[in-house]
Amino acid sequence: MKFTAAQIAGILEGDIVGNPDVEVSKLAKIEEGTKGSLTFLANPKYNSYIYSTNASICIVNSTFEPEQTVSATLIKVEDAYKSFSKLLEYYNQVKLNKTGIEQPHFISETAKYGENIYLGAFTYIGENVVLGDNVKVYPNVYIGDNVKIGDNTMIFAGAKIYSESIIGDHCVIHSGAIVGADGFGFTPNEKGEYQKVPQTGNVIIEDFVDVGAGTTIDRATLGSTIIRKGVKLDNQIQIAHNVEIGAHTAIAAQTGVAGSTKIGKHCLIGGQVGIAGHLTIGDKVRIQAQSGIGRNVKDEETLQGSPALNYGDYNKSYVHFKNLPQTVKSIHNLEKKLESND
Repeated sequence: MKFTAAQIAGILEGDIVGNPDVEVSKLAKIEEGTKGSLTFLANPKYNSYIYSTNASICIVNSTFEPEQTVSATLIKVEDAYKSFSKLLEYYNQVKLNKTGIEQPHFISETAKYGENIYLGAFTYIGENVVLGDNVKVYPNVYIGDNVKIGDNTMIFAGAKIYSESIIGDHCVIHSGAIVGADGFGFTPNEKGEYQKVPQTGNVIIEDFVDVGAGTTIDRATLGSTIIRKGVKLDNQIQIAHNVEIGAHTAIAAQTGVAGSTKIGKHCLIGGQVGIAGHLTIGDKVRIQAQSGIGRNVKDEETLQGSPALNYGDYNKSYVHFKNLPQTVKSIHNLEKKLESND
């Protein structure tokens, strides 16, 4: 796809300095810009590159005034970084705006779908599935029986949506994600063998949720595993059965949340965090990467470590921990002196 400077300025409501008809077809960092590419300058640390870049168009802040000749056409906007992000979003919308039903595919006769949908090749749509308007289902996606998916949701290639799952509007489910697999429910019998506990619940994902590639969300044993509105899940996260994640919480990669734990609203959870089961995590909680959470957490606490401590306490303790070898050596020296004085 090609865009002219005039088209881009129209999208961003910016002012053009240079040739309005110059075209671009790719994006680049300002220091790596080539002919036909679009870049941006937001950080003054990179100002020098605007005089050497070969990019055809550069988005800049309205306050920017060049001190030398600039070969690129400039588009001046109020905030270059935000405008570039807006342009990326627009580009993605255009790029991903596929419609139609590709062959081969399987769609149950009982399935229903709205307008302007896209079904990629080798998709499987089970019985009584309901797909909203503008839903995009990419190739090799499996959607089980009785699944409901809202308007403007995208399911990328290879994702698996098990039966009974409910997914809201404006969601994104990335490749390899699995929604609704059985929870890890087993109980030992008198012989010490494990017997499976049937997992009869479902998964509910509310509106504006992003689920990263390779992330798994297990169905509930009874009731629902619930991902509330606006939650953002990174890649390779494990959400166990009957977990509930509050609205607008963000969780980084490789975090695991054990069964029946409730996480509050507006929490930020770092990568590789382990959260034990049957806990309650409050609202606006911050958990640093690689922490282990084994207790309930109050609203607005910040934690680090395994087992996790209050963030301030952890930092104070770490000062002593990193000096532990020297401390031990000092104690041994004092013990020797005391022994010699006996």
